[in-house]
Amino acid sequence: MALAQKEERYRTLIELGIALSAERNHDRLMERILHGAKDMCNADGGTLYLVTEDKHGLRFEIMLNDTLNIAMGGTTGKPIPFPPLRLHDEHGEPNHKNVSSHCALTGTTINIADAYDVDKFDFSGTKAFDIKTGYRSKSFLTVPLKNYEGEVIGVIQLINARNRGNRIVTFGPAITPLIEALASQAAVALDNQRLIEAQKQLFKSFIQVIAGSIDAKSPYTGGHCNRVPAITFMLAEAACNATEGPFADFSLTDDEWYELEVAGGLHDCGKVTTPEYIVDKATKLETIYNRIHEVRMRFEVCKRDAVITYLEAILAGEEDADLLKQRLDETLAGLDADFAFVAECNVGGEFMAPEKVERLNAIAQRTWTRTLDDTQGLSIDEMRRRPGEQAKPPVEESLLADKPWHVIPHEIAVDVSRYDAEGIRMKPLENRYNLGELYNLGIGRGTLTAEDRFKINDHIVQTIFMLKALPFPKNLSRVAEWAGGHHEMMNGKGYPKGLTREQMSLPARMMAVADIFEALTAADRPYKKPKTLSESLKIMSFMVKDQHIDHELWELFLTSGIWKDYADKYLRPEQIDEVDIVKFLPQKAAQ
Repeated sequence: MALAQKEERYRTLIELGIALSAERNHDRLMERILHGAKDMCNADGGTLYLVTEDKHGLRFEIMLNDTLNIAMGGTTGKPIPFPPLRLHDEHGEPNHKNVSSHCALTGTTINIADAYDVDKFDFSGTKAFDIKTGYRSKSFLTVPLKNYEGEVIGVIQLINARNRGNRIVTFGPAITPLIEALASQAAVALDNQRLIEAQKQLFKSFIQVIAGSIDAKSPYTGGHCNRVPAITFMLAEAACNATEGPFADFSLTDDEWYELEVAGGLHDCGKVTTPEYIVDKATKLETIYNRIHEVRMRFEVCKRDAVITYLEAILAGEEDADLLKQRLDETLAGLDADFAFVAECNVGGEFMAPEKVERLNAIAQRTWTRTLDDTQGLSIDEMRRRPGEQAKPPVEESLLADKPWHVIPHEIAVDVSRYDAEGIRMKPLENRYNLGELYNLGIGRGTLTAEDRFKINDHIVQTIFMLKALPFPKNLSRVAEWAGGHHEMMNGKGYPKGLTREQMSLPARMMAVADIFEALTAADRPYKKPKTLSESLKIMSFMVKDQHIDHELWELFLTSGIWKDYADKYLRPEQIDEVDIVKFLPQKAAQ
């Protein structure tokens, strides 16, 4: 019989060891440890303590007692109302009066046959508890949990071992080594879990650092990196809660929630490569500064030249003074009108019709005289773009021009094979930038050239490259796919891969909806006014109709009230107006 019991205990120990190594949930792990120890020696009760982060106390994690029907801590949802046991007194002296703190301080197992017959430890609290409840605390087995470094990280205390007749007995010498072995396995499992959690926290902090660096470049972009994951989580939670419809079977494990959190936090990490002067390009001639000031000065020079020509002609006396004055006034008025037109084109408020481009080219035919060397004071990079011998001043130059050195090539040859390997259709253009004045002023809509637009869109490519370069573990293997698809469209006309709805995972489609809604409602963009809720939802309903975003997720987004919950938390009061979601639902939009 004793042999069978011993074999059963060894088998239980092995099974517990396997179970502990597989358990990922902290509360369940704590319960497995205490329940396992308690069951192995048929104890009536037990407590599991963990050393506090400041190393000054033992925190109650789990409390169990069969006779008193007590179950607190862990997955029970019942908090343990006792403060941590102090490991040192107010003078900093070790607290050896309490058996659990003594165990933690010394790292030794303590086996007590009867707490009422012990003078070494203070059991006054235990006795008071017994008087209050009518319980009789007798035998105690207190075992330290030591990690691989030999550091005590917790304590298991078992109370009142019971024999097969359910009578209170001492914890025998045969069971103590098994509980110590279990405590050792438990400490390893707990330490591993803590290390994994520490790695998660480290990675979350890394994500915050990336978002912070983007925030340092551009506060509104950093805000975007925080708000998009919030909307994505709302959508994912609504999908998980759905009991019918297309999301009835959708669910996420704890690992998948973490994977979604990482993907959301890093969905725009590639923006660290995007120059802010391009993101914030408010006028066509803007680079790091607005080059309209250079153009204006050329017009000023032309006006001064016209005045000088007029005065010289007056002095020469060869032409009628009134005629000369009329000619001067016409010249000055023409220059003023031409500059006003150039300035208007620079703002980029209206579509550049062909006749406007023709007028820009006509204005560019007017020249002014440069008398200073324009290669003085240039950087090495600027000089590198000016090969060959430069003309010596004075030089006649156009008021507006596209010069060879306005074209900025790629500093390093682009490896297109990287794009092909990831299935990215959006390929780099021939040149990195083109600062040509006529080229920029002639932009059809907005203020961005094709090169500017590519550089902005390329942030998602860089996001994919950055995330692909990270050695993610298996449970984070889809981060790049989930994060890298938020600019794709359901009809395959998005970027960078041109994926269709069927080629995209649900989390990636969720992030696409979140990204668009956040961008439309954002109130911290310097280049646009914040839109109201109704305006934003109306625009998105058209995007659903054009198959830009997922129609099923859109319906979930509306009917679950995510738009309202988000608005209440993130939008300005003046943005929150009356919304009738019925007219924005997919079936309504299709009628």
